[in-house]
Amino acid sequence: MAADGGVNTIVLDARDALEAEGLAERQGYAVLSVRAGATWNPLARSAKSTFPLMLFSQELLALLESGISVVEAIETLGEKEGRLPVRTALHGILVRLREGQPLSGALEEMPQAFPPLYVASIRASEKTSDLPEALRRFIAYQGQIESLRGKLISAAVYPALLIGIGGLVILFLMGYVVPRFSRIYEDVHGDLPWLSKVMMQWGQLVSHYGLPAGILALALGYGALRLLQRPATRERIGAWVWRLPTIGERLRVFHLSRCYRTIGMLLRGGMPMANALGMVEELLTPSLRLRLRQATERIREGIPASRAMEENGLATPVALRLLRVGEQTGNMGEMMERIAAFHDEETARWIDMATRLFGPILMMGIGVMIGGIVVLLYLPIFQIAESIG
Repeated sequence: MAADGGVNTIVLDARDALEAEGLAERQGYAVLSVRAGATWNPLARSAKSTFPLMLFSQELLALLESGISVVEAIETLGEKEGRLPVRTALHGILVRLREGQPLSGALEEMPQAFPPLYVASIRASEKTSDLPEALRRFIAYQGQIESLRGKLISAAVYPALLIGIGGLVILFLMGYVVPRFSRIYEDVHGDLPWLSKVMMQWGQLVSHYGLPAGILALALGYGALRLLQRPATRERIGAWVWRLPTIGERLRVFHLSRCYRTIGMLLRGGMPMANALGMVEELLTPSLRLRLRQATERIREGIPASRAMEENGLATPVALRLLRVGEQTGNMGEMMERIAAFHDEETARWIDMATRLFGPILMMGIGVMIGGIVVLLYLPIFQIAESIG
């Protein structure tokens, strides 16, 4: 209920009903009832349910550089925002800022929209009163991460199309064409090639039990999908992939590169090395995460970062040399970012080479499979023609 006696419905971003009620009362409302809305899911694919962190940072930076305060900037962003979830989040930040909380504290209460790394970067900038510079570093960091992610996605599109189209063609042949050919060959007696016999038997099986087989295939596919959604299953598959000779090493370098880039951003924001290492643990796999904790403990004991990273297998030869240079010059943040840039370029070159090599090999394999099915279908016809001749 509003102060003028009217009854209104407002949307607030809060962790529970009690916090929502407190936020409403501080805005001058008398709360009649509180109802939970849709849960904010940062992993959702829908653009309506994802907070545009990159766009928010760019717009906030532009407003701050124009000379207005943080409160006025957040208020301006909220007024022009048309999406209800985003506007609600910005309103929650504005309420906390007017209560006297720092920006990092307001963002920290919304972990669904603002990751810990972002909050840590903002908190470090508040100590030096240089929020615009922190936003610039984050925008540059996020742009580099998105660039590498775009290269990975682009490299995966062509093989995925080949596999998808080839799989559909093979499914059509085995599910539609082969059963009809098997009916033609039912009354044909003679010695057929062994593989042709197997294919004809498959065609008869699909012809008689197609519907139950399709339902069983869908059930198995659904079960496999649910199994892949389990963290334990993904962890086992990831551990198996990491043990592959070449791919495993590339994955290790990719994770370390992202780790170095994030550490560099935090160090340039003024965060101590040990604290920065603790912030990036979630970016690594469980095995590398354990090594990072051990390296962090060694650094807290006074061991140089280059030595601690080397002892725990977290430094490539190039990274080790640049880390030592950073220790000598006192510019570890910049060296970390240079390490990440070097390995990102190396990873991009490897992806390009692997895509150019894997694409033709995959196309050849799919072509051989489809051609083999067609040849096995027509071999009995050729044998019949020879026997008649």
